[in-house]
Amino acid sequence: MSRQSAIDGLLSNAARHADGFTAGDLPRIPAQGLAIVTCMDARIDLALLGVYPGDAHVIRNAGGVVGEGELRSLAVSQRLLGTTEVAVILHTDCGMRTFRDDDFKDQIEAETGRRPQWTVAPFGEVTDDVRRFVRAVTDDPFLPHRKQVRGFVYDVHTGALTEVR
Repeated sequence: MSRQSAIDGLLSNAARHADGFTAGDLPRIPAQGLAIVTCMDARIDLALLGVYPGDAHVIRNAGGVVGEGELRSLAVSQRLLGTTEVAVILHTDCGMRTFRDDDFKDQIEAETGRRPQWTVAPFGEVTDDVRRFVRAVTDDPFLPHRKQVRGFVYDVHTGALTEVR
C-alpha cells in the first residue's frame, strides 16, 4: 500500500476545512494592525502568540530575514492594508545558522552546473540578527509606521518568547 503524498493530504484537509468554513467575511485589513516577519521553520506556531486568521499579516522566509522583498511586503501591508506595528521574530536552533552561503552555493553549482544568483544571507548571533532586522525596518523611508517595531527570539525548546532590546 502506498503512502498518501503530503500534498494529497493537504487537499483532503482543505476539502474538510471548506465544508465547515465560516471565516469568509474576514476583512482584508488585519484586526490587530500587525505585520509579523518570521522564519519559515515548521516549529513556529503563531497560535502561541494568539494570532489567528484575520489578525495579522505574516511574512515568512528562510531565517526570518528582513530584506528587499520583506520591506516591499511591509510597505504594502502598511500603506495599502492598514498595519501600523511590526514584530520581527527569529528563533533558536535555526537551520540557517548551520551552513555558509558559499558552501551551499558551491554544492548547488556542483550538482546543477549553475551558481544561484541569490544569497542566503549572513547570519550571526540570533539577538544581533534581530536587532539588525528591526533596524532595517525602522530605517526604511518607505514605511510610514516605524515607531512600533519590536524584535523577539522564540526558543523552540522551551516555547518562551523573549524581547530583544
